[in-house]
Amino acid sequence: PKRGIHATGGATIRFVERGGWGNAMYHLLTCDEFGAEEARRIGLVQEIVPRGTELARALELAEQIAAMAPLAVQATKASSRRYLDHGFAATVAAFAADQAALAATEDAREGVASFVERRDPKFTGR
Repeated sequence: PKRGIHATGGATIRFVERGGWGNAMYHLLTCDEFGAEEARRIGLVQEIVPRGTELARALELAEQIAAMAPLAVQATKASSRRYLDHGFAATVAAFAADQAALAATEDAREGVASFVERRDPKFTGR
């Protein structure tokens, strides 16, 4: 509003969605600039790292996620996205089918076996 226009490109949607109504209205209507600490406080970023270590930390997180069962990672992302796009009821309604599909995978069997055998899992995405 500061320049006679409003935030576009989805900012009014994503900010409310990720930062909450109150935080979004505060920042969008006052047009204030804010730093990393405020972005973390309101949930726009999950972690702040020292300058110059951003790529190393991003790669570390990517490797951590890549070590997980790929089908379960995909299902987790899809379920979370379903909630954002279609709401609570649709997400809960899909839980049983999602879990049944994952339970039938080689990765699920490997996950249980690796837990019982106290070793790192070796997931294949099948």
